[in-house]
Amino acid sequence: MTPEVNFETMTEFKPTPELNQARNFEIEHRTPADRQPAFHFTPAVGWMNDPNGFSVYKKQVHLFYQYHPYSNQWGPMHWGHQVSKDLIVWKQKPAALAPDQPFDKDGCFSGSAVESEQGHVLMYTGCANGKQNQCLAIGDGQNYAKFEANPVLSQVNLPKGYSDVDFRDPKLWKTGTTWYLAAGILNPEKKGEVILFSSPNLKDWTFESILLSFDGTNGKMLECPDVFLLDDQPMLICSPQNMHAQGYEFHNGHNSVYIPGRFNQSLESSRFFQKEARQLDYGLDFYAPQTTLLEDGRRILIGWMSSWNSPILCSRQNWTSQMTLPRELSFKQGKLIQKPIREIENWYKETSHIDNVHLDGTFEDNRMSGRYLDATLQFSNPAHHFAIDLACDENHKTTFTIDASKGWMEMDRTYSGMEEDWVTVRKAALPESGVDQLRIIMDLYSVEIFVNQGEMVLSTVIPTLPQADRIVLHGQDENLTIDFHSMDVEKLHQEKLKNDLDET
Repeated sequence: MTPEVNFETMTEFKPTPELNQARNFEIEHRTPADRQPAFHFTPAVGWMNDPNGFSVYKKQVHLFYQYHPYSNQWGPMHWGHQVSKDLIVWKQKPAALAPDQPFDKDGCFSGSAVESEQGHVLMYTGCANGKQNQCLAIGDGQNYAKFEANPVLSQVNLPKGYSDVDFRDPKLWKTGTTWYLAAGILNPEKKGEVILFSSPNLKDWTFESILLSFDGTNGKMLECPDVFLLDDQPMLICSPQNMHAQGYEFHNGHNSVYIPGRFNQSLESSRFFQKEARQLDYGLDFYAPQTTLLEDGRRILIGWMSSWNSPILCSRQNWTSQMTLPRELSFKQGKLIQKPIREIENWYKETSHIDNVHLDGTFEDNRMSGRYLDATLQFSNPAHHFAIDLACDENHKTTFTIDASKGWMEMDRTYSGMEEDWVTVRKAALPESGVDQLRIIMDLYSVEIFVNQGEMVLSTVIPTLPQADRIVLHGQDENLTIDFHSMDVEKLHQEKLKNDLDET
């Protein structure tokens, strides 16, 4: 295959038997929409983990993902594929990649995508015979042809002493006429690094520098690196494996962190330092985030809302895992701010306002309920002792608690209907100024809590059956009142059901 292939007509594209099999299977076994969340990205069937190829191509947002269609457990990795115009309503596309070539026969691992003059460029990690190398495919937004000369980036491109055994997750971008690629790797001392390469043509790559090096004291392999400018600030996010808890930080073992660059220069000349690593999400379920830049200039992040050792819900359905709600990023006063993507506001159905709630024990109102909602709680002053029970009935609840006297907040899904030995509680340190606002996004099987307009986020999956939909407030702060504003997004559920019928 050569760059002269006409990717508009894809006359050179011929799906392999392996890819055809995956595409047919996901059509025949796709999950009905009424068994899935309304507006969180989920696979049609099977297992999903890392988001891949999050990109804009021909004015649509494309999201690929690590995918094993044939069971709800991890297996040989494919790339699933969906598209959206607003990052809320997603349309299924045929599976994009299958492990069907000598250079990726053991799996098409994580990677990225970029719009180019040649077409939609996918760069991914091909796994074969215990080696991990970077491979290229180009397509038209639906079908993707792999370069016969893959891998384009391999052992021969690495610095002396480095191995391609743990070398994966390429993030691709272009500056001027030069292509750049960041990837995670273990150095000769088995310590995690993010390294940078450059290329004039996507095929011939040269090692440039080390962007980030962990010293081995806390965290090993640095998975899924992403490098970008945010409000003119160089930023690197990645997912270090095997971290140790430090106070209320890094409790998940495999974590996701962000690191601001020290120099306000180009991405390619920036350096990042381990001691600046800060946790991205304080919930129970978050890993391998990836970002893209929208045409209007917003930098958007989406992450895998799961944990490697707690794939919630896999026991009673034919799909596993969901992505977080896409988040708009900004960098203010040295902090990464994450807010729910504003397009969700276009889908509000009804709004409930309950103002000046004074808590002296327990408060419940039938206007506070639902499993598809976007609710904001505004406190008159920082909450001291407060709790909210979500997805409640007589036997179930998921509780978020603030205890200022102890300096922490907590997510607890112990009573959410867990049937296996999953992690159920996660604590995080309160912001220095306390908590004066919570925004809670619920979508059937998940809870995302945005603290102080995105200063902190906690993402958690719950297995609670849909009929548990009450919300209960608890508190005893004498001087505290709460305004509770809830936006019903059931309309999104109805839209998903309609789309499901149209596709069928």
